[in-house]
Amino acid sequence: MRILLADDHTLIRENLTEYLINLELDISVLEAGTFAEAFEIASQTPDLDLIILDLKMPGMDGLDGLRSMLDQYPKIPIVMLSGTARKSDILDAMKMGAKGFIPKTISRDAMNNALRLVLAGDTYIPSGALAELQENDGAGDSEDSPLASLTKRELEVLDLLIEGHPNKQIAREMDLKEITVKVHLQNIYKKFGVSNRTHAVSLALKFSNNS
Repeated sequence: MRILLADDHTLIRENLTEYLINLELDISVLEAGTFAEAFEIASQTPDLDLIILDLKMPGMDGLDGLRSMLDQYPKIPIVMLSGTARKSDILDAMKMGAKGFIPKTISRDAMNNALRLVLAGDTYIPSGALAELQENDGAGDSEDSPLASLTKRELEVLDLLIEGHPNKQIAREMDLKEITVKVHLQNIYKKFGVSNRTHAVSLALKFSNNS
């Protein structure tokens, strides 16, 4: 598996490269420090499996770099990486066709979950963005989406579930008792027609990606 990692901070590239290599066997990482360099490497590497682009690196010009990369390589999943990002950036990137948007501040477990989801063909959306994406796309009015049946609180729980957080951490993040989180999860499973968190996340991502 070949991954192109583009970020203008050397330390971040080195740490992420080490992490990616340890994530799965037989991974090679190609590094770039600018968008222009990333675009050139991509043009010379026809068998790329994943492209990770830093939103703020030189040459990106906001999301113009993502658009150019998607236009040139529509079949390669592209993930955006950012230390700070507005929700509008996240939503615009996902609507544009990015397969994930990963904050540099997320935990190691969440990073692991995010990358594995993308490599498995799913989409990773950071906490808080999923509900807004559905609202902006009018998914709440669609009878075909199980997300439309969730309450605002259940969507918040689902957001954290997608990030890979265990029940205890979800409870801490939302200032709830763990038993309350379990009740919300059971309601989500029932509305989705699934029996566990893995299937719930998979279904949420499927409908979010199709919205």
